[in-house]
Amino acid sequence: MRILVSVTMTGLMAGPALAADVKVTVGIPRLTVSEYHRPYVAIWLEKPDQTFVGNIAVWYDTKLKDNEGTKWLKDMRQWWRRSGRNLEMPVDGLSSATRPPGEHQITVGNAAPFTNLAAGEYQLVVEAAREVGGRELLRVPFTWPAKETLNLKAQGEHELSLIAIDVKP
Repeated sequence: MRILVSVTMTGLMAGPALAADVKVTVGIPRLTVSEYHRPYVAIWLEKPDQTFVGNIAVWYDTKLKDNEGTKWLKDMRQWWRRSGRNLEMPVDGLSSATRPPGEHQITVGNAAPFTNLAAGEYQLVVEAAREVGGRELLRVPFTWPAKETLNLKAQGEHELSLIAIDVKP
């Protein structure tokens, strides 16, 4: 079983005729272990040199008393170094609860970091960390704006399964 996250982005760049549809699928496998905890997941955009562009989503345990769920955000090490340590959680429109197994969709539209996104090379980055589990990070490079339909994929090994980006100009 995988958790599927579909992200649809339209009109992500200011200017004429640069609108595109982007579907991002994030698969999180259901693991058969004695103690399973939902993973914390961070999704962000960066340049090929790993310069941070902007956050898309951060899922963590928002229900813990005294905002204690933020204590383990630093386990998503790459995201924490690039952005997380500078944020005061929760962040409206960015942070939300971990997801149960199943399919989940996020619609980004013209929201940051895609507002006025310059043409160029980018990477969608997905990092997952799980209590009593592991940590995994996947990068999927893409070009913005797409001149033709793109179907790009990366395959995880343990905490993430399939990460896919479908871009239609």
